[in-house]
Amino acid sequence: MQTTRRTFLATSAALAASSRMRGANDRVSLVIIGVGGRGIGHVRGYAGLKSSCDITGICDVNQAARERASALVQSLGGTKPKEYADMREVFADKAVDAVSMATPNHWHALGTVWACQAGKDVYVEKPASYNIFEAERMVDAARKYKRMVQIGTQSRSLPHMEKAARLMKEGVIGEVYMAKGLCYKRRVSIGRKPDMPTPPGVDWDMFLGPAPMRPFNENRFKYNWHWFWDTGNGDLGNQGVHQMDIALWGLGTNQLPTSVVSTGGKYVYDDDQETPNTQIATFDYARFQLVFEVRGLITGGEGSSEMGVKVGNLFYGSEGYMVLDGAGFKVYKGEKAELAIDEKAVREEDSPHFKNFLDAVKSRHHGSLRADVAIGVTSAKLCHMANISYRLKRRLAMDPSSGMFVGDAEANAMRTRNYRAPYIVPEKV
Repeated sequence: MQTTRRTFLATSAALAASSRMRGANDRVSLVIIGVGGRGIGHVRGYAGLKSSCDITGICDVNQAARERASALVQSLGGTKPKEYADMREVFADKAVDAVSMATPNHWHALGTVWACQAGKDVYVEKPASYNIFEAERMVDAARKYKRMVQIGTQSRSLPHMEKAARLMKEGVIGEVYMAKGLCYKRRVSIGRKPDMPTPPGVDWDMFLGPAPMRPFNENRFKYNWHWFWDTGNGDLGNQGVHQMDIALWGLGTNQLPTSVVSTGGKYVYDDDQETPNTQIATFDYARFQLVFEVRGLITGGEGSSEMGVKVGNLFYGSEGYMVLDGAGFKVYKGEKAELAIDEKAVREEDSPHFKNFLDAVKSRHHGSLRADVAIGVTSAKLCHMANISYRLKRRLAMDPSSGMFVGDAEANAMRTRNYRAPYIVPEKV
């Protein structure tokens, strides 16, 4: 890579200063960064929003992935996009207005900070950050450089989810005393695989980025990077962060709790996975409690039907309870739990959330973002807090105003990581 840190930052500052205003009818020049499984979803989603954006570029450390995504863009009616192997080349490109990032978790914050410094708006996948420190720097960067930063918790743009949250606020189940998030997503064993030479066309150094250098291993690459602490946050920070975000939304808070305790383990399997496949976390607030469960093994669901909900949310109040998932929601009232509301969802997938981001890029009002970074980082922080408790094997007290653990230097050290140069998330953005 020829771009030095000095020239990159100089170019970034100039671009940020000269970022142009867009009219309501202008199409956003968009580059998608990270085109594995989730990134392909970004390609398909934005390709359906041709009146709002042009996919002008594809960026990935894997040449084969870039080529597949480029071909898909063209098959969906777009022009051949420019291909980038290094996201810093994207940020230095003056023709790019915004980026949509579906990289592994450990790249979310640094990519967002670099993009903001370069005057680009950012859609970044969940969880917002890899750790608590990074979440704070992402908010700093968005505000300092006046960038639109949308987190990919797309449930915030689904009508039935919005209606459920509104009804909760209006008191449909009375005073809420507990929210429970469920991530019972079946995960089969990843087995064990040996280290091996890096495949041709893969920039392994760039893939690892802020994480420690390790030999290439297939289990640390495509998707399974979720299950290693260097790059992922387990299913709590993968699928679970969606339901964590919905739990906070339904509770009507964007605050941190006063304490967290999380227990569990990796049961049944003998494989390379480091993160737990069974985990429960409890967060204490002054007026209510938030409980979260992860089960990757064979399990039943919870809630109202014979099978129950496996990936969704339960809210309990003084007058009843609500069962909410991607298919809709049900409200049960009174001592006999009589069905009062049965709302079916119209699945719209990702497009409304992408469209909301593009609209904000044009309007320049971050308050119009349904998952603005200041909202999206909170659910990520709760996941990180729970994982820190799990790894330290103890309950942790939290100062909600500062985001620091109370009287626990070891836990506070885990708010961040030792970054591998030059991929360092800065203290000051």
